[in-house]
Amino acid sequence: MSPAPAWAGIVWRQRAVQIEYQWVGTDRPDAPLVVFLHEGLGSVAMWRDFPAALCAVAGCRGLVYSRPGYGRSTPRAPDDHWGPDFLHRQALEVLPALLLALGLDTLASPLWLFGHSDGGSIALLYAAAFPERVAGAIVLAPHIYVEDLSVRSIAQAREAYLHADLGQRLARYHDHADSAFWGWNDIWLDPAFRNWRIDAELSTIRCPVLAVQGLDDEYGTLAQIEGIAAAVPGTELLTLADCGHAPQRDQPDTLTRAASAFISRQKPAR
Repeated sequence: MSPAPAWAGIVWRQRAVQIEYQWVGTDRPDAPLVVFLHEGLGSVAMWRDFPAALCAVAGCRGLVYSRPGYGRSTPRAPDDHWGPDFLHRQALEVLPALLLALGLDTLASPLWLFGHSDGGSIALLYAAAFPERVAGAIVLAPHIYVEDLSVRSIAQAREAYLHADLGQRLARYHDHADSAFWGWNDIWLDPAFRNWRIDAELSTIRCPVLAVQGLDDEYGTLAQIEGIAAAVPGTELLTLADCGHAPQRDQPDTLTRAASAFISRQKPAR
């Protein structure tokens, strides 16, 4: 498939929104489709070459996209402040709208979800809401509730954005770095978000799940993936030493081997 970026138009929050997306991997129509869901400050570009590398090893098609407010997608409106349901809205509104715009029939061909951090939470929420449309989910450093560790690290990121070079670094990956950063940072530090949790919603997930956590993750602990395993029987857990919040950057080879093996041994969804 062509690595060139493209844009799909959807209507979301009563606005016309352009979603940046990219196809990677094989162009075989019968190959498993993996949708990559980026982290809270991620984008198509911030994945770098990991999706293409994983799809090459696993023999998959890959769809990578930037959520509204990120990358080269439409930025947030100046008065658009996300609420505690922002991850639910991504899973239940934006992702289905994008799949529809791209003409993907996920009932006929259930997809795979590969989500990192906030993207991992979105993957879990989508798999719980549409169990018949998901063949499997691989989630890296997902959040199922808010930990004090996460809030402390996100507060530190705010200081780095205001007083150090984090904004300049994010500008390499986002046309509107302020849109990406403040949408994420404001809601995670909002007191109204402290009680957010989704573990009780995961019991409807029917697909195989691989949950991955770095042992040096500064944004979450092993309790997150252990909570997934408690809610979704049969979940496989992978913990990685010498690995922080981004296993695809800290341990790409180990993660690629584990993820491709996990995909290959699952039977096709009915």
